[in-house]
Amino acid sequence: MCLAIPCKVVAVDGESAQINHGGNVMSIDISMVPDVQVGQYVIMHAGMAIQKYDEKEALETLELLNEILSQEE
Repeated sequence: MCLAIPCKVVAVDGESAQINHGGNVMSIDISMVPDVQVGQYVIMHAGMAIQKYDEKEALETLELLNEILSQEE
């Protein structure tokens, strides 16, 4: 099963962006998503942004994922 994870964009440089994913900052390709801005959320899969994501929905999704992961511990 594959998951697309919401991540917050912390820097943009051309067709790549630095995103914060659970406290880890990593570089992803944003060439498929036009006009990505710092502070926005994107859905990331396999190192690529695949769409922009509403902040409220992103935070709700991240909260649900954290609940699921905490139950597995």
